Amino acid sequence: MQASLFLIPVTLGDTEHRRALPEYNREVILQIRHFIVEDVRSARRFLKKADPSIEIDALTFYALNKHTSPDEVAGFLNPLSRGEHVGVISEAGCPAIADPGADIVAIAQRKKYPVVPLVGPSSILLSLMASGFNGQNFAFNGYLPVDAAERLLAVKKLEARVYTENQTQLFIETPYRNNKLTEDLIRACRPSTKLCIASDLTCGDELIRTLPVKEWAGKAPDLSKKPAIFLLYK
Repeated sequence: MQASLFLIPVTLGDTEHRRALPEYNREVILQIRHFIVEDVRSARRFLKKADPSIEIDALTFYALNKHTSPDEVAGFLNPLSRGEHVGVISEAGCPAIADPGADIVAIAQRKKYPVVPLVGPSSILLSLMASGFNGQNFAFNGYLPVDAAERLLAVKKLEARVYTENQTQLFIETPYRNNKLTEDLIRACRPSTKLCIASDLTCGDELIRTLPVKEWAGKAPDLSKKPAIFLLYK
């Protein structure tokens, strides 16, 4: 197999690998000795769960996060020039989706190295599938502004796109701000606009529920420590 950059999905939470990841992914992982990762410790744990026989100390890890300089990033692909595979692992879900891995993929494409995305869980697609919303026309907007006034304005703009473009709007927040965002959505959106909240996807306490905004009032779940994604539609 030609030396390639493999994009390796990670489970979305504490769930069994076989429930969310194909066996083929494990076979690929066993061929890789160089990994570009968001966090070295969590990547090591993930690989050990994928196959306990992996000799973690024999692997090379390159940390790719907001502190990594552009000069370092380009060097992470050097093994490919020597004919060795490189894997990209994010903290959860699929690499390069709402993730710094997109930077390394862009470099690999410019250098004409093969890029191979592996199958795995994506909170964006899983929540959209289960929401009952428009799966033909949708937009993932990442994180909304932290400032309260700016966030409310952003919510209003996204809701407007639901009606003017018939487009499902998806966005996320850090767990400790999830409850505040839920309150803002209930306060800012039309009562009839539908809101889907999905949390702990693929895990034991998975929640995926769609209700009109007016029906969420007083019934919103506690999401303060849970990874969640929010969807708006009409």
